[in-house]
Amino acid sequence: LSKSLSLSLTISDFHLEADDRTEEEKRKQKAPKKDGLASALGLSKEAPKAPMDTDYQEEMEPVKLNFDKGIRGEASQPKRDSSTFTIERLFEAVASREVNKLDGLYQYLHQNMKKLSDSLYQSYGKTALMKALLHLKDGKNETIEELVKVSERIGDIKEFVNAAFTDSYYKGQTALHIAIERRSMFYVKLLVSKGADVHAKACGKFFQPHNGPNFYFGELPLSLAACTNQPDIVSYLMENEYPADAKMADSHGNTVLHALVLVADNSNGNTEFITAIYDRILKITARLHPKIKLEEKENNDGLTALKLAAKNGKIGVFSHILQREFQENHYKHLSRKFTEWVYGPVHSSLYDLSSVDSYENNSVLEILIYGSEIPNRHEMLEKEPLSCLLEDKWKKFGGGMFFFNFLVYLVYLLIFTTVAYNKKDATQLLTLLANCYFFIVGMTRKRPKLQTLLIDGYYEILFFSQGLLFLVATALYWARRQEYLGFLVICLALSWVNVLYFSRGHKHMGIYSIMIQMMIVSDILRFFFVYIVFLLGFSAALVTLLMEPQLKNQTEIENPSPSDASTTNNKCVTPHYQNVSHTILQLFKFTIGMGDIEFIHTHQYMEVFYLLLIGYIVLSYILLLNLLIALMNNTVKKTTMESAGIWRLQRALTILEMEKRLPCCLKKSFRSGVERKLGTAFGDDRRRCFRVEEMNWNKWNTDLVNISEDPGCCDRSQRTDLDSPSGGFSIGLKLFLSPILNICRPCNISLFFPQGEAGEAFSWRAH
Repeated sequence: LSKSLSLSLTISDFHLEADDRTEEEKRKQKAPKKDGLASALGLSKEAPKAPMDTDYQEEMEPVKLNFDKGIRGEASQPKRDSSTFTIERLFEAVASREVNKLDGLYQYLHQNMKKLSDSLYQSYGKTALMKALLHLKDGKNETIEELVKVSERIGDIKEFVNAAFTDSYYKGQTALHIAIERRSMFYVKLLVSKGADVHAKACGKFFQPHNGPNFYFGELPLSLAACTNQPDIVSYLMENEYPADAKMADSHGNTVLHALVLVADNSNGNTEFITAIYDRILKITARLHPKIKLEEKENNDGLTALKLAAKNGKIGVFSHILQREFQENHYKHLSRKFTEWVYGPVHSSLYDLSSVDSYENNSVLEILIYGSEIPNRHEMLEKEPLSCLLEDKWKKFGGGMFFFNFLVYLVYLLIFTTVAYNKKDATQLLTLLANCYFFIVGMTRKRPKLQTLLIDGYYEILFFSQGLLFLVATALYWARRQEYLGFLVICLALSWVNVLYFSRGHKHMGIYSIMIQMMIVSDILRFFFVYIVFLLGFSAALVTLLMEPQLKNQTEIENPSPSDASTTNNKCVTPHYQNVSHTILQLFKFTIGMGDIEFIHTHQYMEVFYLLLIGYIVLSYILLLNLLIALMNNTVKKTTMESAGIWRLQRALTILEMEKRLPCCLKKSFRSGVERKLGTAFGDDRRRCFRVEEMNWNKWNTDLVNISEDPGCCDRSQRTDLDSPSGGFSIGLKLFLSPILNICRPCNISLFFPQGEAGEAFSWRAH
């Protein structure tokens, strides 16, 4: 019985597509179309690319199922009956929006056992329904309702509305995507009510990021509605009888939130609608699925929406997510910012540190600081709470450790200079170990992208070069080669130059160092490149001009001229300007105004020499040097506004490096923020937050929901040790004595430091 039922079900579900075209139409549709250059070369045109619908190109593909006439043995008719519906006739009818041209469609399909979802009525997956949706006028096309009605009567409505493009350029696009793109709520509702798949993915090349025309919106219908600023359709798709899942991801792992971040362009209008729909989706999801944390969903690269905004430099959306605050109690848990108390213009806010603090792996701070390809990361690091968070880390441990490293480097530098000057072997091991450390750190440190290597990795390159030069000098010294001295003195000079690295601990000195760095990287390097070209070119020309011929004519040898004889008798020796290196040195002296031209007074090609010399002086001394001065002046003006941001970025990079070197116990104790339970109205919502207190004279809001009623009643556990007069000394002394206390294991040492105005104390014991 079960076998009979299964066989009956299989037979009833089986559908044989019919094809009643004439032989002439078959040959015409099978013949490859040619146009333009393809026609001239004899190549066939494969599939339509862009646009997806046009009246100016052939878009029909050969139909593969054309065997029913052969099975029935019927001869093809030379002339088609007017009641026959072909794909051309259907497409023409829906494109013209004339519903009367579809009269008799159902009778024809029913009599010939055909369906609108058959491949016979598709062009690379495009159906008459898609064609009709692409030809709306005033948001309407009456042929759509007729097509849906006919398809329902035939019994293939689900297949018809869910048919998708098969062409690789628009693969996966369905009628629902087109209805959303055409901003038609009426047809979106119609298609969804007829069983349209709300999770269909348009994954063709046009819908993926690539060079050329494209629109990446996250592939899904919900993402398309969100990215095209259609909040009503977004709400309908998420709240209808067949709701779209906001957690659904595309082929890149991106949800609708990721897609919104990617289409943001930092303009005011774009950011406004992106953030509005972003919040709408969060609220709807929280209302329908309270336990789902949509923002924690990661894509294939391990990035949440917040981290993706940071990585792509979407500063508008990034700021909104970081500082988002909902005043409604039932949406308060979706906030990342909580107003603790307000008194007049003074605001005290708690910021959620989840995914932000570098205490976590792959945090927002790490993405921004190490993301050398992010164009506006300087501005993003100045947003709250990042700016105050970095300042807090600097006060807690960064400043003390950085100053301690500076003292250690000065000791190393004095020892290295003494060893190099006296050439003693006794303390060479210490300098060798130190330079090995610089070499290893330069190799293992996270390197920036190649295009920003000179900006972000400037001092890393210098320290790496310093260590490498010393290692080469040491190897040559052990091999008893005198060349070691050259590498050693260059390493010594570079070691003193690298003292400027520690200028980033002070703002004004750090900005001054950055200006020097920018001028070296952007102006002096370009100057030297052009100058070396001029120097080598003119040096080669002068050497060729002043070089004496190797062979002389026999008559000149036998009968020397009187001038040659007098020169020989007087033993006048010409300077060696046949040597390239000597000529290069002399031309360099001309560049700085120290050249001498007496050596060519008796040369027979003086006119040519003067022409070359004048051209060289004009190009190098007058043009290049003055151009360099002008460029450096322009660089100073240009970097005046940017240098402060670059300095903060460099100091932030130093803070992260210091934090990684901290042992786990100290890293935990120096962790920024405080654990807070955000009130009973929010449920058992405990988060680690960071407090930011600011003065805002432009914002007077008396309706804010505060966590604390009275100003100043905040948890003192977040106060840094540097808030007290002796706090900075305590932190610095703790960091300085940490290695000593680790060594003194047999001892029982108690150190007491006063802390805070109340005279509190803490003890630190090492056993």
